[in-house]
Amino acid sequence: MAAQKTNMPGTELDEVLNRLTDGDIPAAVGFDARMRTLISIASLTAAGDTQVLRKIVADGIQNGINPLEMREAIVQTMAYSGLPTALAAQDVLAQELAKAGKEFPTQKSATVSDADRFEKGLAAQKRIFGPAIDAMHKNAKADERALTVDLLTGYCFGDTYTRTGLTLKEREFLTFVVISSIGGCEPQVKAHAAGNIAMGTTRKELIDAIVVMLPFIGFPKSLNALAMVNEAAPAD
Repeated sequence: MAAQKTNMPGTELDEVLNRLTDGDIPAAVGFDARMRTLISIASLTAAGDTQVLRKIVADGIQNGINPLEMREAIVQTMAYSGLPTALAAQDVLAQELAKAGKEFPTQKSATVSDADRFEKGLAAQKRIFGPAIDAMHKNAKADERALTVDLLTGYCFGDTYTRTGLTLKEREFLTFVVISSIGGCEPQVKAHAAGNIAMGTTRKELIDAIVVMLPFIGFPKSLNALAMVNEAAPAD
């Protein structure tokens, strides 16, 4: 069955957006509609957009993308681009689901408690970045530990990467998307490009993600992200 689209009628800018998201980009990348949708949602949430996000979410609903997975793509952004943008994007998802006569997924995906969120977050960090995390914790300055150890491990990793609904590999992949979309975070983009490679994501998949993001973040951020991919995973 052909994918249904809810193209935005109107201006020439709308036509350009539709040409890219519905034509040029699907033809250029190896991702299916599900992954293109999740990448787009994470990127637009990180960018603080709600207008284009509404189109992407509506298309995703019509194309049968799992609402829980769309919700989790939004949740994955919260520690990187901030909770306000995640909350705004969550509202868009809820509104579009209601328009389509569907329920917003309210089931909890959290797997941690206050007692174990740090421990489980640390395990997720080390699965991606290896034993270097132990050295980072050991060398953290006392007045920085709340930020670079306690919150980074307990909140950024414990509260997000341990959730159900997406795999750990997919969450790390979307983190690369989010940080690339923010811009000005090239060291973190490079680190998470390397983390993705360690998790089995390919160089082509990282570049394809940048292609999907291009209409939303523009060429400067896209080319900066590509430069970081080239440093983390040089072409053969």
